[in-house]
Amino acid sequence: MSAYLLEMRGIVKQFDGVRALDGIDIKVTAGECVGLCGENGAGKSTLMKVLSGVYPHGTYDGDIVWNGAPLRAASIRETEAAGIVIIHQELMLVPELSVTENLFLGNEITLPGGRLDYDAMNRRAVQLLAELNIRDVNVVLPVKQYGGGHQQLIEIAKALNKNARLLILDEPSSSLTSSEIAVLLDIIRQLKAKGVTCIYISHKLDEIEAICDTIVTIRDGKHIATTPMRDMSVEKIIAQMVGREMNQLYPASRHVPGDVIFEARNVTCWDPDNPQRKRVDDVSFTLRKGEILGIAGLVGAGRTELVSAIFGSYEGQYKAEVLFEGQPLDTRNPIRSIRSGVAMVPEDRKHHGIVPDLSVGQNMTMAVLQQFSHGSRIDQDEELKVVRGEIGRLKLKTASPFLPITGLSGGNQQKAVLSKMLLTQPRILILDEPTRGVDVGAKFEIYQLMFDLAAQGVSIIMVSSELQEVLGISDRVLVIGEGRLRGDFVNDHLTQETLLAAALAQPLH
Repeated sequence: MSAYLLEMRGIVKQFDGVRALDGIDIKVTAGECVGLCGENGAGKSTLMKVLSGVYPHGTYDGDIVWNGAPLRAASIRETEAAGIVIIHQELMLVPELSVTENLFLGNEITLPGGRLDYDAMNRRAVQLLAELNIRDVNVVLPVKQYGGGHQQLIEIAKALNKNARLLILDEPSSSLTSSEIAVLLDIIRQLKAKGVTCIYISHKLDEIEAICDTIVTIRDGKHIATTPMRDMSVEKIIAQMVGREMNQLYPASRHVPGDVIFEARNVTCWDPDNPQRKRVDDVSFTLRKGEILGIAGLVGAGRTELVSAIFGSYEGQYKAEVLFEGQPLDTRNPIRSIRSGVAMVPEDRKHHGIVPDLSVGQNMTMAVLQQFSHGSRIDQDEELKVVRGEIGRLKLKTASPFLPITGLSGGNQQKAVLSKMLLTQPRILILDEPTRGVDVGAKFEIYQLMFDLAAQGVSIIMVSSELQEVLGISDRVLVIGEGRLRGDFVNDHLTQETLLAAALAQPLH
C-alpha cells in the first residue's frame, strides 16, 4: 500500500501545442494540507482541473494514483465519487435556491416514489453547517441572502456532504474579509484534524504560511520544489515562484507630483435598493498631476461607489461635480469619461472588465476600435500589431492573441483589462483593486507600470483593501468610512495603524 493518498506522475497538458503542464509530479499524504504556489499562468488551476476531472482522462498525459489505485476519471462526478472535490474561485452556488437545495444539488435524498425528502435534507444541512460551527444560517432561505464568507463555507459544507477525502480550495479567500478569512482557516484546521486532506491555492502567502504543512511550487508548467513549510518563509516561497529574490515588493523609484489638475466635489451616491441610504456622503478631494492617490477603508465603506460615480458607472442615483484643469468634465457615463481622458479598471473584472466570448486581443482593443477603422472595415493588421506590442509591454502570458480571454489566468485577464484602458491614453486612471487575485510577480509589474505612468504625468487613483499595498504605492491616502471622508494623509511615515484608526473613526492613543 502506498504511503501517499495521492500521486500525480509526469502530468502533461497541452493547449494548441503549448504545454501548460510539463511533466509535473506531486505526492500528498492523508490529512496533509499542501500549499500549491506559483505565479499567474504557472499552471496551478490547470493541474487541479486535471486532478478533479474537469479535464478527463485521455486529454492529458501522465498518471494519477489515488489511494493506491490508478484514477482514470472521465468526469467530475467520478472524481467526486472517489472523494476528490474542488471548490473553484468562482463559487458554484445557485443564488435562488435554498441553502439546503444547494448542499444537495445532484445528490438529493428522495422518498419512495421519487419525491424529495426535504425534512431529511434540512436536518442534514443543519448538521453539516454545525460541524463547521455555522449556526446563524437558516437553511431554507435562498443562498443569495448570505454574504461571500457564508457562501464560501456553504461550498465547503457541500463538499463534505459528498464525503470529500481531498478538498481542493482554489483562491478561497479572494473575496472574503479578514474576519471571514480567520474563520475559514480555523475550519480548515478542524478538517485536517478529522483527517481531510487539503490542497490550498492562494496568492495570499500569509494564509499559506498559517495553514499549510507542505509547499509545492510550480513555474511555467514545471514542478520546481516540494518543501516542508517549517523550512520555508514567505520570502523563500516568492523566490521559488518567480525564480529570483524579490527583496523589494514595491518599486524603489519615487516621483514628485505636480500641481492640482483634477477635483471631485460633493460626490454623493444613494443605495440602489434603499434610496434613503447614502453609500457615499458628500465627499470632495483633489488630485495632482503624476500623483498616485490611494483610497483605503473597510469593506462596504463606499470606496468603489465613490470612484464609480466619478467615472460615470455607478448603478444608482448619484451626483458629482468633476473638474479637470479647472474645467467641468462630462462624466455622466463611461464613454463620455473615456473621451474626457478618464479611464477605470473595475473591481469585478469578470462582470465589468472582460467580454468572455471575445479573444484576448479583441478585449484589449474594444475601447479604441475607431483607431483602426477605415470606413466600414477594421485594419486587422494594424490592430494585431498594437495588441502584440501591449502583450509584450505588460508581459501578458498567452499562447496567442486569438485565444478566448477566459483561457487566461486571473492575473493575465487583469493585465488585458489594464491594457484596454491604457490604450485610451488616459490622463486620469482609476484602478479599483488592481492586484486582486494577482501573484507577487505580476503585482510588482503592475506597480512598476503605475510608477512609470505617474512619472509620465498620468494621475492615478487606486482603491485597495490591502493597507500594505496602499502604503507601498501611494503618494497620498484618502480614508473612507461609512461613506464619508475620514482622513487625507500625505504618505510620509504613514502607518497601517493610522489608516485603520481613521477608517474606524477611532483616535490613536
